[in-house]
Amino acid sequence: MDELQSALVLFGVFAVLMVIGVPIAFAIGLAAVVTFTLFMTFDQSVFITAQQMASGLDSFTLLAIPFFILAGNIMNRGGIAIRLIEFAKVLGGRLPGALAHCNVLANMMFGSISGSAVASAAAVGGVMAPLQRKEGYDPSFSAAVNIASCPTGLLIPPSTTLIVFSLITNGTSIAALFVAGYVPGILMGLSLMLVAGIIAKRRGYPVAPRPGWGEVRDKTLDAMLPLGLIFIVMGGIIGGVFTATEASAAAVVYTLFLALVWYREISLKDLPSIILESAITTSIVLLMIGCSIAMSKAMAFADIPYTISDALLALSENPLVLLLIINIALLIIGTFMDMTPALLIFTPIFMPVVSDLGMDPVHFGVMMTFNLCIGICTPPVGSALFVGCSVGKVSIGSVIKPLLPFYAVLFALLLAVTYLPAISLTLPRLLLGY
Repeated sequence: MDELQSALVLFGVFAVLMVIGVPIAFAIGLAAVVTFTLFMTFDQSVFITAQQMASGLDSFTLLAIPFFILAGNIMNRGGIAIRLIEFAKVLGGRLPGALAHCNVLANMMFGSISGSAVASAAAVGGVMAPLQRKEGYDPSFSAAVNIASCPTGLLIPPSTTLIVFSLITNGTSIAALFVAGYVPGILMGLSLMLVAGIIAKRRGYPVAPRPGWGEVRDKTLDAMLPLGLIFIVMGGIIGGVFTATEASAAAVVYTLFLALVWYREISLKDLPSIILESAITTSIVLLMIGCSIAMSKAMAFADIPYTISDALLALSENPLVLLLIINIALLIIGTFMDMTPALLIFTPIFMPVVSDLGMDPVHFGVMMTFNLCIGICTPPVGSALFVGCSVGKVSIGSVIKPLLPFYAVLFALLLAVTYLPAISLTLPRLLLGY
């Protein structure tokens, strides 16, 4: 059987299973089994699929994912969101549309600490929506700001998404990926603030009262300890004190200290439920990773990635055109597939193409993550879109129009990240000698 037929079987089975409602992890695994069956017996295909899942998950690097998920859940329950929101008010309060800027800044800080766009949209949006409604903000505009800005924390480290990318690409430096995410993530937040500020100025949304120096001091000091997690994790990794996996364990210890001892927002009796919630989330993520590793092996066995690579290169030899095609494909994929499975499935497909173009894997990882961040804000399957509309108490239909200017600036920034490698690679080169 040739590569084209194998690709049609693989993606056809996967698509059919998704349409009939099979959970995505099982759809990926079953598609891998069917593809292997084209070349061997059914028993052998099941054995190889299981073997690939087990060997793929046998990785020290993967330990960082459950630890960061646990740290994020402790932060979510530990009273961190409200402290970061108060600090964000101090930073953005004097700008037009102060509460919109506060929403973006709080999402940048809380998202980077929690590592979850959905958690950020729920925690920050749940606090900000009533405040913005009280100040006369259009609820659909407020929800749009929250939805568009909640994925910023997936680029600003520590980011489990970038850890997954490192694993898929056979050891791309996690430290380099983490550092590379800073500038694109911050630019994403600032560009959204620019759009929000222009809209707020036109609509006459209020500027917050100037806070006193005492309030500035108190709110800043209150936020320093939560933000200290970023300095501990990234400072330790960049300084060579510990690996990303060891940093994730340090993050758990630090967040436990803050939530249990310093703020006393949770007690020991809350820990079992937090650990159980983290274990459930971890099991879902790791099952998807294991099944996706098996699918990647099936694709490699059938030579599908290189077939797609050759097909794309046959369309054009211009790197600018090929990268635009990849970005458009990922944007379409992001409209109906969540971020982690999209990353797991399509990284092995597009990696040979960008390698032939001479693109740095760290640059590609940041570009792909940025692209899929847009996807979780778009209908019909965007998880951040659903959560943001839920906490903002608005319908999906009413929020699409206010989201359009944010989509436009995010797409423009995506092209800048794609075609200007320095945006992603300057910091890793300066700090890590990458």
